[in-house]
Parts: sequence; C-alpha cells; structure tokens
Amino acid sequence: MKKSHLFILAIIAVASAIILSTTADASVYVGFSEARQRAAEGNNTKVHVVGKLLRDSQKRPIDLQYDPMTDPNYFAFTLVDSTHVAQRVVYNQPQPQDFETSEQVVITGCMKGNVFMADNILLKCPSKYVKKDLKGATASVK
Repeated sequence: MKKSHLFILAIIAVASAIILSTTADASVYVGFSEARQRAAEGNNTKVHVVGKLLRDSQKRPIDLQYDPMTDPNYFAFTLVDSTHVAQRVVYNQPQPQDFETSEQVVITGCMKGNVFMADNILLKCPSKYVKKDLKGATASVK
C-alpha cells in the first residue's frame, strides 16, 4: 500500500472515532413523564428537560432550596416542564447566578428515585432587547 492510502485510512479512522464519541454523548429533549418512564425501564441516559420555575403572585420564584452556609453544593428547586408536570430537581453545584430572573430553564440529567438529578443547568434569561414596562414615562413631541 502507498503511504497516501495509509494516511487517508488513518484520517477516516480518526473521523469515525470522533463521530461515534459525539453521538454517544447526545441526549434528547423529553418531559418529566418520559424521564420517569426511562428510569423505570432502567435507561439512565442523560436527557434534556425544558421548563419554568414555580412563581408566586409577585412573579418571584418559590420552592428554591439553597443554603451556602450549610452545603454550598446542594441546590434544589421545582421545575414545571412544557407538559405542565412539576418535578423536584437537585443540582449538586452552587445555585447559578441570576437563576431567579430566568424565564426558562434547561436541565440535563436523569431521574434518580423521586427526584431529577441535574448535571447541568442552562438559563434562558429575559432579553435586554424586550420592551420594558415604562409606566409614567412620557415624551413630548414639539
């Protein structure tokens, strides 16, 4: 075999290994019901869940549990997925900055018993380009 053929085969082998390793890490977007079902079947692959935080009448998040003095690596909250199923989520890292102001939360992880163990949290925060409520703000045109 020529050296060029060996070089091309080596490149194909490396490319195949990269593709296989990235597809093994890929996870799917599901709701909490499907995440529970997967866990009950023994499937512990990572999944993504998109949801919103429970909020009170003043739109402040409720049911957050984080005390950095007791355990800085324990953060728990309740998330409501797109199918309106509420689930307790535990994240064994500090609470992400600006968590309370996020509009949507994307978590990656899997169900363990009655809780969803999150490995990663991605926050979808309000855009600075969204029009703010400008009560009392007027402009005069002359």
